[in-house]
Amino acid sequence: MPEAITANSETAQAPEAERKQKLELNKLQKRLRREMGQAIADFSMIEAGDKVMCCLSGGKDSYAMLDILLNLQKSAPVRFELIAVNLDQKQPGFPEEVLPEYLSALGIEYHIIEKDTYSIVKEKVPEGKTTCGLCSRLRRGILYNFAEEHGVTKIALGHHRDDLLETLFLNMFYGGKLKSMPPVLHSDDGRNTVIRPLAYSREKDIARYARLREFPIIPCNLCGSQENLQRQVIKDMFQGWDKQHPGRLETMFRAMCNVEPSHLADTSLYNFREGHRHSEPGQSAGTVEPQTPDFGRLDVLNI
Repeated sequence: MPEAITANSETAQAPEAERKQKLELNKLQKRLRREMGQAIADFSMIEAGDKVMCCLSGGKDSYAMLDILLNLQKSAPVRFELIAVNLDQKQPGFPEEVLPEYLSALGIEYHIIEKDTYSIVKEKVPEGKTTCGLCSRLRRGILYNFAEEHGVTKIALGHHRDDLLETLFLNMFYGGKLKSMPPVLHSDDGRNTVIRPLAYSREKDIARYARLREFPIIPCNLCGSQENLQRQVIKDMFQGWDKQHPGRLETMFRAMCNVEPSHLADTSLYNFREGHRHSEPGQSAGTVEPQTPDFGRLDVLNI
């Protein structure tokens, strides 16, 4: 008899657990959608007629980025096109079938670019030396060329708020620069524009969303490079701060969006002799007109 009662209790709890998970998923989706819509608006990431190339690695961040962009696309006040692209660098053990199966089921246009950059990096970089520089240059060149060949106007990457903060600290600690990943980056030749729609979103929210959505995550095959080791040190430091000082990371990110050149020490940004910021060519100091984009403002209000 007690066994029957236990079985009935477990049966009754199952629908309740599913209901709670569904509510949590909806809540997370609304939050990520709102944050992405705001980032797109604030930085004019997507405009009418854009062809946006979502770069997928098989990790949680790029899956979530594509998922939320597809969701936003349905109700956005401007029309834009989405395609998904994965660069298969021929790393040993990479499960080549996972992304094509997932993207085919979505019904989105997708492309798998097969380039054996893994062998090139292994051949060119001496054992024990960092591979990040060459690997990233090869990857960037391949994606930029593909974008130009296919009429892509925006290249979307899945970096989130934590990535931006970690990069800021990496550059301060190891590079001697106040520099991060910008939400929008124009290539040096002006032919490519990179956007980071998850710039306002927290990694822990994305991770939880990915688990609830049950994305087919491809495990990250870390190369053990020095940059990855250094980034992990920063990540561990942030996790400690987040536990001991809730809200600190939010405050740090707000600081990235609220820079006072007159209270730093960069003479290329601020004219300390005359007491004003240096202006861009053809622009008077202090008269930069803010842009009011059409995309995200309306979408944010409609969420």
